[in-house]
Amino acid sequence: MNMFQAVSACFSQFATFSGRARRAEYWWFFLFNVLAASILAAVSETLSGVFSLVTLLPTLAVSVRRLHDIDRSGWWLLLVILPLIGPIVLLVWSLTRGTAGINNFGDDPKLPQNDPGSLVSAE
Repeated sequence: MNMFQAVSACFSQFATFSGRARRAEYWWFFLFNVLAASILAAVSETLSGVFSLVTLLPTLAVSVRRLHDIDRSGWWLLLVILPLIGPIVLLVWSLTRGTAGINNFGDDPKLPQNDPGSLVSAE
């Protein structure tokens, strides 16, 4: 999965909090957000703020789906409220591998038939 595929997958599933997201999808979208917000902040703070509001829901959705991939509930995202410890725990979890095969939140997104960026067709 490349950056374009990840960003398009996140925006096409902008309000989908069910299912699972691979590490690549999450981190490519994160990089896109950081780069775009930085460029827009250099141009105008207003544009950066609008961009942040537009990407808030897709960012929350892909974060919840990433937690689902490691077999954790999306409610664990509330750990970010805890100073220092919460974001560190979420960072470590987002870097870990997802559970292989089916878990409580759906099929493995690494399987070719479940990967939106895969060129292999499921027959």
